[in-house]
Amino acid sequence: MQYKYITVEGNIGAGKTSLAKRLAQAYNSKLVLEQFADNPFISKFYEEPEKFAFPFELFFVAERFKQLSDMTAQADFFYNGVITDYLFVKSLLFSKVNLSEDEYNLYLRIFDIIYKSLPVPDLIIYLHSSIPRLQKNIQQRGRTYEQKIPDEYLENIQQQYFNYFRQKKDLRILILDVSNADFLSNEIHYQEILDQLEMEIPFGLKYVTIGG
Repeated sequence: MQYKYITVEGNIGAGKTSLAKRLAQAYNSKLVLEQFADNPFISKFYEEPEKFAFPFELFFVAERFKQLSDMTAQADFFYNGVITDYLFVKSLLFSKVNLSEDEYNLYLRIFDIIYKSLPVPDLIIYLHSSIPRLQKNIQQRGRTYEQKIPDEYLENIQQQYFNYFRQKKDLRILILDVSNADFLSNEIHYQEILDQLEMEIPFGLKYVTIGG
């Protein structure tokens, strides 16, 4: 593996954790997964988003910062690299959708202070999927608090990611359209992803459709 720090990202239900696990095993990389279920505000947020959005987002940014800081401090010589299933900037992207303007401005000040101390991924893999496919995946995995997420919310999150990616010419960003792919059960689709990672990926955006 030519990339020592890979982040797998995507919208809710895109399959980022599943792919991160497969890649970490394939490349003997240290796997760092977001512990989203530990957030005590998660169910409350989906029930009353305006009331609980700020503590919901604040908990996430604190936990993500701690996890990535610990990862940086602990060199592990038994692994070839690190693969995470989240990008720290997602804290900012989601908060822009979930918070009021005043809350977001305060959140941004906190984010800017801590972001500078974190490492930047060598490669970002973004799993893009259609909204109907995302909703299907969300329904299948059956998390109670996710079952009523509206299409509009998923579309807003998706737009935030693409707005951010278009600005980042200094990052390697591989966008994989997996709307018609099944990289868990279909080994041909999974191999298509591995083939992309064996290539030299330039800085900026690279868009690839997986599974035809």
